[in-house]
Amino acid sequence: MVAESVGQNRCGYVALVGRPNVGKSSLLNRLIGQKLAITSHKPQTTRHAILGIHSLPGGQILYVDTPGIHQRVDSKRKALGHYLNRAAKAMLADVDVIVFLVEALRWTEEDAEVLKALSETSRPVVLAVNKIDRLQDKAQLLPYLQQTAARFPFKEVIPISAIKGSNTEQLESLLLALLPESDNLFGEDELTDRSERFFAAELLREQLTRRYAQEIPYALTVEIESFEDEGDRYRIHALVWVEREGQRKILLGHRGEAMKQAATEARKEMMAFFQKRVHLQVWIKVKDSWAGDEAALARLGYGD
Repeated sequence: MVAESVGQNRCGYVALVGRPNVGKSSLLNRLIGQKLAITSHKPQTTRHAILGIHSLPGGQILYVDTPGIHQRVDSKRKALGHYLNRAAKAMLADVDVIVFLVEALRWTEEDAEVLKALSETSRPVVLAVNKIDRLQDKAQLLPYLQQTAARFPFKEVIPISAIKGSNTEQLESLLLALLPESDNLFGEDELTDRSERFFAAELLREQLTRRYAQEIPYALTVEIESFEDEGDRYRIHALVWVEREGQRKILLGHRGEAMKQAATEARKEMMAFFQKRVHLQVWIKVKDSWAGDEAALARLGYGD
């Protein structure tokens, strides 16, 4: 265990990395104490690196939630798939500490792909074994921890539950001790460097991702066309881009009722997040193969 320093302020960046759907966004939200990253049971829900700032008595931890590193890239959405992998792997060289998340009692080819990327960095890596709350037989955990710990010279191996909060305080204490001595880089009341416009798009995309199965969540993205502060409320106009007319009809539903319900729930989430009234209007448009077009990705905010 790394000893915690006394009387020294520490500050630095910590990347949360792992395969898709392993719990990185849930862990970020737990550590920050507020919902910053959208979540769903669909893989690749996270598409952008999100900075979460946590100020502590001993310093400041700057968490970076990254897209899941995945092995198989959909040929129709090759540009988006490669962007997500690049965004995740690029963070490994730009942070001070890395948290590698895996799921308790599971080890996949994509976990191995992440570990391969970690072997190319000199940054200290902490292994966080997530979802221990789901284990029926806790006795199975110790052999798994020993086996997984032998795969790489991790600084520490910590079993956690991002959903329940088990051992997350211990994880955070360890991470703070691994960071360099430094003054805080952000104010104590700051939580992220992302704009409100960004979070408006993400909260709408979250509702759509959660509601639809099969390929619909992967075929859509959200663009905020306008974001106006009217003093007592935000007026937001959003565009939902899909790849085919059939997908647009599915999102709309009968007489547009499906989209109305999703927009209503997104508006409620936005009001809770912004602590302000929100007027939200949503349109759906079709752009063939937007996820396979590098220029379209850049225009829609997926820039390196």
